Amino acid sequence: MILNNVRIADSDKPMSIKVSDGKIVQILNAPFAGNNVQQLIFTNAIVFPGLINSHDHLDFNLFPRLGTKTYNSYTEWGKYIHETYPTEIASVLSIPIALRERWGMYKNLLCGVTTVVNHGKRSGVTDSLINIYEKVQSIHSVRFEKKWKKKLNNPLKINKPVVIHIGEGTNEATRHEITELIHWNLLARKLIGIHGVALTPTQAKSFKAIVWCPASNYFLLGATAPVNHLKKYTEILFGTDSTLTGSWDIWEHIRTAHKAKLLSDNELYQSLTAKAAATWQLNSGSIQEGLDADLVIAKAGPAQGGLTSFFELQPDDILLVMHKGNIRLFDESLYHQLNGIATSNFTKVYIGNGIKYVQGDITGLIDQIKQYKPDVELPVYLSSEPAA
Repeated sequence: MILNNVRIADSDKPMSIKVSDGKIVQILNAPFAGNNVQQLIFTNAIVFPGLINSHDHLDFNLFPRLGTKTYNSYTEWGKYIHETYPTEIASVLSIPIALRERWGMYKNLLCGVTTVVNHGKRSGVTDSLINIYEKVQSIHSVRFEKKWKKKLNNPLKINKPVVIHIGEGTNEATRHEITELIHWNLLARKLIGIHGVALTPTQAKSFKAIVWCPASNYFLLGATAPVNHLKKYTEILFGTDSTLTGSWDIWEHIRTAHKAKLLSDNELYQSLTAKAAATWQLNSGSIQEGLDADLVIAKAGPAQGGLTSFFELQPDDILLVMHKGNIRLFDESLYHQLNGIATSNFTKVYIGNGIKYVQGDITGLIDQIKQYKPDVELPVYLSSEPAA
């Protein structure tokens, strides 16, 4: 397949990209010639690597945001929501975990995420439309994970990085957790910390990377990780966390980060693409020949130059999501170019003002979810009129 006339998001040059056997095989500065390969022709569109969401809990994405105030730490927030929202929590947990995990996958796909790092128990999704990355040892946190010291120092898992919530708070107890974790990392495991709000630059040296989740941090804690200082000592990746603490829409999270101005535009872009791919050892994250064809094409919008159009995107604007060369989502405007090629196993859904075709039976999934929780609120609907 050839993707003609797209502008790479961090460049002003129009390109054409040839995809074959799941890989990017050729990039030209002009349209490809020849009629023997399927072509998609775009107008005023940008292309970028499929986003890498380095922190999510797939099974927690049917929750609404829970919490009404600023908390000192994740432990304080956790106690508060279980005391305040037991009925709401029970109603979501009544939905079978397989359905919740599958919705978590779709939540990411709808936003142009082609790799999501799932934190927690291994997902049961067996026919994933995107890369669900779980080649790590997940430890929830110092306070909520039983026998965390023993798990951290398990010699049988020494070659796997440890992914753990750390520094998720602004109080002294949270700061002490960081010191405790570093002290007990007796085998010098590779640590990838999530949140890191209380992390200092000196402590950051003990981590291979920190996953920055600014929208979640601001919602819970009214503060976020000082990534402008931490970036000198460790890699900064980007994550959303689940809908318990943030919007389903990763683009809202990205704009929150962009507004904070703690990373440069290019650093923020790299935290979602190349830097994340390097940390997780993925064959993606950049638009280069030989890499996996994990690509997203979106409407460029009126703004031109640099990454401006990228930071203004929302799910409505996505025209195409490709994972390992397979089309997983496309906009209605491409239907006439794809009819008969990629439309037989796709479901038509409405997102905001856009109409998208998504691979798989998302209609059946939503129907199943609503059997357990009829009042669940989802960002997609299945007819031209939004649900009341």
